[in-house]
Amino acid sequence: MAHKGMLRDGALNDKVIVVTGGGTGLGRAMGEYFLELGAKLAICGRRTEVLEKAAAEMMAAKGSEVFTHSCDVRNYEEVEAFRDAVLAHYGKVDVLLNNAAGNFISPTERLSPGAFDAVIDIVLKGTKNCTLAFGKNWIKAEERDKVVLNITTTYASTGSAFVVPSAMAKAGVSAMTRSLAVEWARYGIRFNAIAPGPFPTEGAWSRLLPGDIPDMLKIENQVPLKRAGDKQELANLAAFLVSDYAAYMNGEIVTIDGGEWLLGAGELNFLEAVPDEMWDWIGEATRKGK
Repeated sequence: MAHKGMLRDGALNDKVIVVTGGGTGLGRAMGEYFLELGAKLAICGRRTEVLEKAAAEMMAAKGSEVFTHSCDVRNYEEVEAFRDAVLAHYGKVDVLLNNAAGNFISPTERLSPGAFDAVIDIVLKGTKNCTLAFGKNWIKAEERDKVVLNITTTYASTGSAFVVPSAMAKAGVSAMTRSLAVEWARYGIRFNAIAPGPFPTEGAWSRLLPGDIPDMLKIENQVPLKRAGDKQELANLAAFLVSDYAAYMNGEIVTIDGGEWLLGAGELNFLEAVPDEMWDWIGEATRKGK
């Protein structure tokens, strides 16, 4: 199945969009689609060479401008410097996409305090740092019609074994999204989030499920649609949420996972594995039981 862009050409014309962790993976995929729709992009990350290579490739492919700046989102002063550099280059910022993240699987008792911090500091502290740095500037300048889009996860509301630091951090991001959607609406800033299911990328996927684990576990079998997500599908949703078409959406966390979390949530969903012939037997046994 080929997945195509869904918004009309020029839907993001003249919007300046900041994407943290925008040089790789899903951040880059969303940024590329923003460029197609007429936006100007500013991306940050810790590795300058990765950012510059990504920017050169995106500009060559999409013909739009990409500004890069090395920044560790865990450090508030670096985030402020990134913000100021973007403002000096473009003169404004319209959208902040908090995408930078880190994650890995492990039994929790095997984790050191530093391993917890490695995830929480990027995901929760980094999102907080960027939101405060850009948001406070918008409020001080009395600039309105701004958007913050956060990337959370489907297990932020349920918790999940073996990714406890990520679940904790993403739950905080979800709470921040909903809280500031109310508090900062008076300043003309709206907040939404996306909770993606499985969207395999070379970098993040190899850290979360290294080696042959994805093939062994057959992750797609945990999704009712029996497939992983396509990056364009996520980019379509992100583009809509940051566009003016979604101007009345505020405080929403939109799940895009093919029904994965619902499959795990229902008490009897495991019965999907029952073959048709066994259902015949179950039906007969049920009737006899009456």
